[in-house]
Amino acid sequence: MSALVLAGAFGMPNAQAAPHPWAPPPVNSCGETGFDPLLRAPDPSAPPAPPIQLPEVIEIPVIWPEITPVPVPDPPQNDARVDQPPLPVDPCHNPCPDVRDSVRPEEPSTGTDPDPHPGPAPEQRPGATPDSGSASGSAGSSGTGSGGSGSGEPVKLPRVVIKPEVEPIPIPVPGGPGPEPQPAPPPVVNPVEPGPVAGPVAARSVEAVSLVQQVTGPGSENRTDMRWSVDGTDLGFAYESKPGEVAVVFGDTFGAGWGPGGAGGEDEDWRSNVLGFSTDRDLADGMTIDTMVQDSPCHAAELLGSRKIKNWETTTIPTSGFALGDRQYLSYMSVNRWDRIPGLWWTNHGGLAWSDDGGRTWTKDQHAKWENLFGLGRFQVAAMVPHDDYVYMFGTPNGRIGVAGLARVARADVLNKSAYQYWVNGSWAPAAENQATPLFLGMASELSVRHDAASGQWQMTYLDSLSGAIVLRTAAEPQGVWSDAVPLVSTADYPKAYGGFIHPWSTGRDLYLLLSAWDSYNVYLMHARLNEPR
Repeated sequence: MSALVLAGAFGMPNAQAAPHPWAPPPVNSCGETGFDPLLRAPDPSAPPAPPIQLPEVIEIPVIWPEITPVPVPDPPQNDARVDQPPLPVDPCHNPCPDVRDSVRPEEPSTGTDPDPHPGPAPEQRPGATPDSGSASGSAGSSGTGSGGSGSGEPVKLPRVVIKPEVEPIPIPVPGGPGPEPQPAPPPVVNPVEPGPVAGPVAARSVEAVSLVQQVTGPGSENRTDMRWSVDGTDLGFAYESKPGEVAVVFGDTFGAGWGPGGAGGEDEDWRSNVLGFSTDRDLADGMTIDTMVQDSPCHAAELLGSRKIKNWETTTIPTSGFALGDRQYLSYMSVNRWDRIPGLWWTNHGGLAWSDDGGRTWTKDQHAKWENLFGLGRFQVAAMVPHDDYVYMFGTPNGRIGVAGLARVARADVLNKSAYQYWVNGSWAPAAENQATPLFLGMASELSVRHDAASGQWQMTYLDSLSGAIVLRTAAEPQGVWSDAVPLVSTADYPKAYGGFIHPWSTGRDLYLLLSAWDSYNVYLMHARLNEPR
């Protein structure tokens, strides 16, 4: 694989942009410091950086296999819930002083970190296994020598030590009774039906793209850290849960003890996913989160449980949501493990979960699963959109180097996997998920799709790893023809950007995106002003 492909596959920009002028970190109306995801020049008033010093210790990781018993089946999810009391009249007042104090985290990075990967290093991602003990052994020793500093002073060489790195080997063992078995839906065999593409539509041009607001984390107007113990989170997406309300769903989430620099660890109040609600229609000045589903006061609940065991199920991350009547649905991916190469991960399966109580509690469907046999599953990361008589499922494999495929299912059969038809060479074909024809050439990851009723066009955004940008495509029909990709957010300007999920209350001209940034590990609202559709 060429260096260009390697760079693009993992989100690296092809050309380094000049940093934006330095600016102080943003401050919310309560005087709390937030995060700036833009690549900025260093603070000119800061003292010069100290010269590069040799580290005192160089650690050499050594894989240490460890048998890890895993009780099966999965234990029931924790569905304890509490109602949110009214927030204080003064938005800057601490709503739960008995839960956490008002001490702020250290001031975040201003975006000058040169590492452009918009994804986690494996030791940073949630689910990374803690060391089994302190470093032991040595491949060298500290010492002194001359040369290298130019000052004639002896240079102290680093001490090299072996660092055991636990690699779990999960072994299933009998556990508790687990959830109640769900009856399997009756098999459905749909015929092959024609699915011709529509004529191409003109690619939209972009007049301007701007950062509107930091949505989550310390220093945000929503103060999600103080109100719901959401200090760091990512992959935020929204869907209309009922008229006048959107549900806002986030992936791996961390609370007290978390600090900037990516995802946290198990000791930082890790939840695999959380959900809030917003009724804010005026997105020009940001998105207000009204409440979140909570399992205790000022603590957002985990909706879909995960085993949190590497090489078994590291985490469970929602990828899209929609509502059909009073029932809400989430698509999700069950992540087996994060790869050591940023931007790659391995899933167990993609699946569906549903809620009949307004999003407070969720049930994973035991039959609506798309298994990832041999890592070849085409619908592991899904974006699902109801339209007319069908629910359309746009999907990609695990990781950020796959192609986009398409399926559809009648609304009444959304939980019946056998009823899905996959778009293959101009036809809707049953039981053909891994033969789905790519919707366009090129790699795509973390798709977001909506149908714009005003223009009658479909809009799709995703991270195009080769070009290093969140891009937009449009089409007249879900199966295309899809327009050429139009860049919206460059990873040269936002070095740690990924995600890029369309807010459902966007319009034909004003496209609002929920963008994630790895450095600050929080979610931002972006506004793209588009030209009039033709």
